[in-house]
Amino acid sequence: MPTDRTFELSTGDGEMTVHEVTPDSDAARAVIVVQEAFGVNDHIQDVTRRFAAEGYHAVAPALFHRAGGGVAPYDDFSKVMPLFEGLDDDAVLVDVDATLAYLHSIGFENSRIAIVGFCFGGRVTFLVAAKRAIGASVGFYGGGIVAGGRGMAGPLHELAGELQTPWLGLFGDLDQGIPIEGVEQLRTDMESATVPTDIVRYPDAEHGFHCDERESYHEPSATDAWDRTLAWFDTYLD
Repeated sequence: MPTDRTFELSTGDGEMTVHEVTPDSDAARAVIVVQEAFGVNDHIQDVTRRFAAEGYHAVAPALFHRAGGGVAPYDDFSKVMPLFEGLDDDAVLVDVDATLAYLHSIGFENSRIAIVGFCFGGRVTFLVAAKRAIGASVGFYGGGIVAGGRGMAGPLHELAGELQTPWLGLFGDLDQGIPIEGVEQLRTDMESATVPTDIVRYPDAEHGFHCDERESYHEPSATDAWDRTLAWFDTYLD
């Protein structure tokens, strides 16, 4: 059985809680699991366990520490925005860098580290892929890449030509917050990238289609997206 623990990690902006899951045997690769806009909740912790079950040393940093931490329920978005206090793109990179430094300290080189994120975390994966060179990156329904994200800076698609990490984007055509036109614009923008990129669209999927704790969960799309994520990591991680 994978082993769970929670610990505090020092960042340039204070202490950050990290949920860590290690596999039964020594892991050759690591993955950073980036939360939705609802925090490192039960679902994100479960996803971290799923990666550990696949042999990854998995960590989920809790990025809302500047606002005191915590999670918000899926059905009350009014409790989400206060969690973003003090969090911008620079702060996200501070937290990711601290997480990378921790993984380096336990023996993982960048080429053996992946990042995956959901919702808000999907946007984070694109930002990290543009600003840092690690092994692989996958974003699930990342809002705010083509249009500005809630509580964050403007859109990120202008960074497409600067991507340093192979990036796969997974989107649902029924996502009311991420229009198909924007997804296809991102695909076009990424033609200028010098690293591998891809976008997969799911015609029957809404936003949050991978989360089995939300009404928008769509099992066929979620299963395919999970398999593609593992395949992307297998292709580009050492």
